[in-house]
Amino acid sequence: MKFRGKIVDVGCLNHFTRVANTISKLTKSCILRLTSDKLYFILSDKMASGGVAMWCQLFQGNFFDEFQIEGVSAEHNEIYLELMPENLSRSLKTAQNAKTVKIKLTMKHCPCITIAVELPSLSSHSRIVTHDIPVSIIPRKLWNDFEEPSVPDFDVSIYLPVLKIMKSVVERMKNLANHVVIEANQNGEMNLKIDTDLVSVTTHFKELGNPPWVDEGTQPDSFQIKDPANMAEARIDIKKLLQFLAGQQVNPSKAICNIVSKKVVHFVLLHEDVSLQYFIPALA
Repeated sequence: MKFRGKIVDVGCLNHFTRVANTISKLTKSCILRLTSDKLYFILSDKMASGGVAMWCQLFQGNFFDEFQIEGVSAEHNEIYLELMPENLSRSLKTAQNAKTVKIKLTMKHCPCITIAVELPSLSSHSRIVTHDIPVSIIPRKLWNDFEEPSVPDFDVSIYLPVLKIMKSVVERMKNLANHVVIEANQNGEMNLKIDTDLVSVTTHFKELGNPPWVDEGTQPDSFQIKDPANMAEARIDIKKLLQFLAGQQVNPSKAICNIVSKKVVHFVLLHEDVSLQYFIPALA
């Protein structure tokens, strides 16, 4: 197995760093899947307590100037690694003014992702800072545990409000309750509600718009028949929602929330070269 990549463009490097920062805020450990054309950061619900899951997909051509991979075999030209994304995020923070960043799969005292950062220098000699990030190689027989989660057969799909505004609302609610109810309908309305012995608070968002899934035929006929004013709701852990909103640095062009009533809330952040899916299971 071999992997090496090189990033030269500063904009691409900063964007990749923001993605790594986002992932590090969402999970302590995740799977990095490498293929010939894409990178994936994966958190399966089997790995995480409480059933949270994540799937982040990047097209390597939008970030890397050079990208070479030799997977476990010619038939399965992929590599799956387990790593702590915070280590990746920290390493990239030293590279903000770098001339180049090289990323390579190496074997030191254990398998590592080695990041070599070439920094600008006043002399003719370049300064190179090297970081070795320990990784575990996931054997082929376990790859099926990290397949892309299927998009749930949702009851409602709605665009999210401005994420910073939503985050500030949820931050205030977190001081009052441990759980929050997200409810929304196909009329572009979304409510965030908390209800405790001491206080009941509801924040209303209107005219958010709904993604045109139905036009694309991606949802069953039953989805089209429902009254658009009907609310679908799910009660979720408020800390997990805030972790998702606070960690977000991808600056998406679209942010979507899909709700399967009383089962799961599925968030989708779309950027032109990154997509991030995040699943928070509903509480009883």
